Amino acid sequence: MTDAQPPKSTSPFGSEAAIARLKDRHAAERRFKLYGQLAIGIALSALFVLAYSIISNAAPAFTKHEIVFHLTLDAETVAPNGVEDTQATASNISGFYSLIQDDLRETFPEAATERQLRRELYALVTRLAVLDIARETAETPALIGTTKRFTAPLSDDLDLYLKGGITARRTLTVGQAGRLSVLESGLYSLSDSGPDGFPEFKAKIETDTAADSSVLIRLQDAWFRLEAHSGAMLTLTHLAGALPQLGEQQSAEISALVLFVAQANRAVSDRQIAWAILLQEKGRIRRKQNFDLLTKADSTYPELAGAAAAIVGSIFTMLITAFFAIPVGILAAVYLEEFAPKNRLTNMIEVNINNLAAVPSIIFGLLGAAVFLNFFGMPRSVPLVGGLVLGLLVLPTVIIASRAALKSVPPSIRTAALGLGASKTQAVFHHTLPLAAPGIMTGAIIAMARALGETAPLLLIGMVAFVNEVPTGPDQESTALPVLIYKWFSGAERAWEPMTSAVIVILLVFLILMNLVAVLVRRRFERRW
Repeated sequence: MTDAQPPKSTSPFGSEAAIARLKDRHAAERRFKLYGQLAIGIALSALFVLAYSIISNAAPAFTKHEIVFHLTLDAETVAPNGVEDTQATASNISGFYSLIQDDLRETFPEAATERQLRRELYALVTRLAVLDIARETAETPALIGTTKRFTAPLSDDLDLYLKGGITARRTLTVGQAGRLSVLESGLYSLSDSGPDGFPEFKAKIETDTAADSSVLIRLQDAWFRLEAHSGAMLTLTHLAGALPQLGEQQSAEISALVLFVAQANRAVSDRQIAWAILLQEKGRIRRKQNFDLLTKADSTYPELAGAAAAIVGSIFTMLITAFFAIPVGILAAVYLEEFAPKNRLTNMIEVNINNLAAVPSIIFGLLGAAVFLNFFGMPRSVPLVGGLVLGLLVLPTVIIASRAALKSVPPSIRTAALGLGASKTQAVFHHTLPLAAPGIMTGAIIAMARALGETAPLLLIGMVAFVNEVPTGPDQESTALPVLIYKWFSGAERAWEPMTSAVIVILLVFLILMNLVAVLVRRRFERRW
């Protein structure tokens, strides 16, 4: 007797076609998940690249180099109007800068004879860099007549060079020095201690460097520039440092610094680089954290500039924006959602509010310039006007977010309050509005974050002005972080590039903190219905 065979399934889901379709659906689901993961990966990669680019460009701006000086504060030089006139002492830039010049000439006497060399030497420190020294002396008149240690920021281009910018470079070993002699032309010749004439060094120079590269030669405490190499001799120009005694050098070690960008194509000369290296070796140039970026106002010199005025201006602007947009937006949303009759007029208002949320921000700038500046005659470049303009910009966002939060509250809350005898106003303000507060505050904070990053409206009302003092009120001339980014980015000097990236980092920190507060508020007070 044969075994009984199980009956074949007659279900349509057990057929081979159904099984094939099921496999296709499962494969499609796996592909969809893969596409989603790929999209997230692309987004995170783009975010990482953007963050890395900004932070790497901003890193040099968070530190800076300073030169140390020991200055004798002669009363006739720093306080020509008398010690009692502290205001004149604080503004005596020429007197304090002359002390800096005297110190530099004493350190590098080879630059004291020619006017062009003195100009290069004085360019190590910007003239306005003595402002802090002058103000400190004015605040403490007892310093006059004494010798005190001061620091001044190094010029922006040399600061970039010491941070690894301006030009690519390479250090080479030349060999052992033989004899140093002076030529009739005023140049110097340096021979090898052996008979070969620096063969390895010459081979590297000819093969690894361009014809217009600068080659700086170090011999003891002096720096030279290589002008030519022929035979066993190097023809040199003395740049900086104490000149070694002529004659035999007792096999002194020679090193070379190759600068791949020609001197004519960079903002710092070979001589200035040599001076900076010598000062650094003497411990007179030091690198420190650049707290001036957060404590000082704007300047025409990158090494002296800071974002304090823009930070304070942004805070005042955001306060005015918040005081205007948040109450008006919330009350408008409460009226439209809870009290306004549903008719054509309210429908038209709602449509216009939704349309205003999509209007380009520059239109609000034009509106602010026409209304607040031209019609009302309010001052330009003040946080008061900027806050009102940005308040108009984010007002539709606050209204829409507040209405959405009010709609999320279950109708049963209103019904229960009315059933217990509460008036319509009591039901809204005692029950509905508190329950919608987390969503309302989240929308308001996100709207403020958008306002903080806006640039175009502030440009049109004049907040791009140069501000060298930190404002103390919303009615004083000021600027904002986005406008400062725009202004510094358009600067011609290369040092503005890392400074701009640093301000972008500061702005991103503010934006991240505001969005973090929004997330925490929602998680802390949000209710699930």
